[in-house]
Amino acid sequence: MAQWEKLRQLPAVYGQQLHELYDRDALPMDVRHYLSAWIEKQEWQRAARDHDLAMVLFQVLLENLDIQHSRFVQEESFLLQHNIRRYKQNFQRYLDDPCALASTILWFLEKEKEILRSADLAEQVQFLRVEQEAMETSSQQDLERKMAGLKNEVQCMEHTMLCLEEQQDEFDFKYQTHKMEAVVDEAEKQEKIKLFQLLINRLNDCRKSTLADLNKLLDKIEELNDMLVKKELVEWQRRQQKACIGAPDNVCLDQLENWFTCVAVCLFQVREFLSKLEELVGKLSYANDPVKAQKPGLQSRTDTLLEDLLKSSFVVETQPSMPQGKGPLVLRTNVQFSVKTRLLVKVPELNHSMKVNVSMDREAPQMKGYRRFNVLGSKTKALNMAESQSGGMVADFRHLTLKEQKSGGGKGVSDISLIELQACSLPVIIISNSSQQQSAWASVLWFNMISLDTKDVMFFANCPAATWPQFGEMLSWQFLSATKRGLNDAQLEMIAHRLFGKKQDYGTCKVAWSKFSKENPPDTFWVWFDGILVMVKTYLENLWRDGHIMGFVNKSKEKSLLKKKQRGTFLLRFSESVIGAITFSWVDTTITGEPDIKTVQPFTKVDLSQIPFHEIIRNFQILEAENIPENPLVYLYPNTPKDEAFGKYYTEKTGSDSPYIKYIKTKLMFVSKENTLEAKSPMPSDMAQGEALEPINGLCEEAAEQNEAPQTLTSPLEMYHPDPMLSSSVAGPEEDLLMYLNNPNLFADIMQEEPALPDYSLQAFHGLPVQSCGSIFQ
Repeated sequence: MAQWEKLRQLPAVYGQQLHELYDRDALPMDVRHYLSAWIEKQEWQRAARDHDLAMVLFQVLLENLDIQHSRFVQEESFLLQHNIRRYKQNFQRYLDDPCALASTILWFLEKEKEILRSADLAEQVQFLRVEQEAMETSSQQDLERKMAGLKNEVQCMEHTMLCLEEQQDEFDFKYQTHKMEAVVDEAEKQEKIKLFQLLINRLNDCRKSTLADLNKLLDKIEELNDMLVKKELVEWQRRQQKACIGAPDNVCLDQLENWFTCVAVCLFQVREFLSKLEELVGKLSYANDPVKAQKPGLQSRTDTLLEDLLKSSFVVETQPSMPQGKGPLVLRTNVQFSVKTRLLVKVPELNHSMKVNVSMDREAPQMKGYRRFNVLGSKTKALNMAESQSGGMVADFRHLTLKEQKSGGGKGVSDISLIELQACSLPVIIISNSSQQQSAWASVLWFNMISLDTKDVMFFANCPAATWPQFGEMLSWQFLSATKRGLNDAQLEMIAHRLFGKKQDYGTCKVAWSKFSKENPPDTFWVWFDGILVMVKTYLENLWRDGHIMGFVNKSKEKSLLKKKQRGTFLLRFSESVIGAITFSWVDTTITGEPDIKTVQPFTKVDLSQIPFHEIIRNFQILEAENIPENPLVYLYPNTPKDEAFGKYYTEKTGSDSPYIKYIKTKLMFVSKENTLEAKSPMPSDMAQGEALEPINGLCEEAAEQNEAPQTLTSPLEMYHPDPMLSSSVAGPEEDLLMYLNNPNLFADIMQEEPALPDYSLQAFHGLPVQSCGSIFQ
């Protein structure tokens, strides 16, 4: 199918992209539509470089427009006649430069292909997502069916209890009536006794049946309880753990809240049924009454199920985080942080009636050197529905701080006597200086990537290695969360090659914690990778998101890719030896015609903060023979014209009107000195010997500037000074970086405000005395 026909059949969202593309006069959509077959058959890429071919295509285009105009005359399409005549007049401006017209049409065709690729990719992603969602939906549908079945059985039990009560009332009425009657006839009296025995036997059978039904109901509730607590909640906690380190996992709690609330409501109703049985037994009991024998066991079982459900329903919805941190779970002393808790059992009667208290390390080990902290600020709040968009029961703490307890001082953390429910955050790292954020975040990444036990106190004492699939996925999440574009397979393979060397399969390879964050200090793997991430997020996000930066490519791979390409092809890659830097290499040719790969010294954030990288690429020049300046960057790898790739980012103003004029007085002409190239600073991984470039000052073509003193441009060739945020040169004392894995959690405890109810007690944690849950059971 022709390209234009494919575009016309795309969904509306891509049709809108097409309309936005042709919302300009360079190539009117009418021309693209009526000449689509002819346009798609021509060699516009060759015409963009071949003046003669471009002129031929230019003339044929005008002829085709004449033919189309004649057709509209015959069809009496007045408006289309006018438009086609106007388009032809506009195209006359390309008479002196037909190559420009060819480049323009080529640009539009490539943009169309991008739209088609986006649509294809979206379709593939949707297909994969549908498969995954089908599995999730199947599990959810199974739960929904069981929830519906449970609610139906509870309704049936309500009917059963009414029948039981009516049957007992009938017996009681007849029996009381019989007692008031003076029956003298012995035979009649015996008949009445037989009748009452029959009625009491039926009542007894009904009680037994009701108790059996309650047992079956509790079996189903227990099954659902296990599914929620041991499967669904555990899976959500793991998704949240991964989401904390960048994974695009769904951590919405609304569905879980619906399920937890449904089961809790059913358990509350079972407790009401048991209370009704107690009431009936109080009115009428007899020898071997099954209710007296079985109710205590049913009551205990119901209370245990409800207790387990409520304990599990109190969760940390949003993990502790600072507003300006690298990510959650890294907290700094005396700096505010926030955390949000949620009770998944949504009971409106509890709104503002239950308090949540935040504390740190309630069971801190009594070991030398273990530092303890107090939580300061408004650390007690009531669970309420006002702070949740979905109306859930939440307590959102936004202004908490940590302060270290002095030896022998500080308020104790065991002053809370009423604790019914408790939720623990994921392990947090506490730092005392912002320069420690980088290494702290490395610890957060490693722990949450690997550990399934959030209370593993010995994790870093005997730190396990990560498999390459785990590690590569985690690295990709960092880019995905920061820039909305993760790492592709080729980029991950290059990183694996850096870590493990050349291998056919990296699936069985493992990365040790020491290799990630300890080896070769201060420039560890994580420092290098994070430096790139910060640079991309700060200065290169759009270029990265559009896929223009190949990024993770080593020198040998770079050469193998470029040497097969035409002269002027270049690629963008991250520096392997300079922290937080990017460079580019391009194909040149030697005197004998052999490909010669040249590389510019890396650009750091110092350079990128002065001038955008796309402007560097746009203005980059070297001196060729006879000192003629030339931009050697022509095609972005593999074969995209440079201006097509980066044109949309260029500033419209040029020359003296450019906002970057004070930085590009030299137009960034980095001049290669033939046969005497020498780097000012050794960069063995980025620059092969004899490939360094040096800048010159002054413009060759700007005569107006000749009388002014040449202005020195800060050159990427100068020695790089690492950013203190990206280098361990500012690393604080090792003891100041505290990994709280010795029961390292922030605890949020629910305290009950209201008076106890006598009919039910909920066992507290840690062997504390039994405490009432108050109005939760009203």
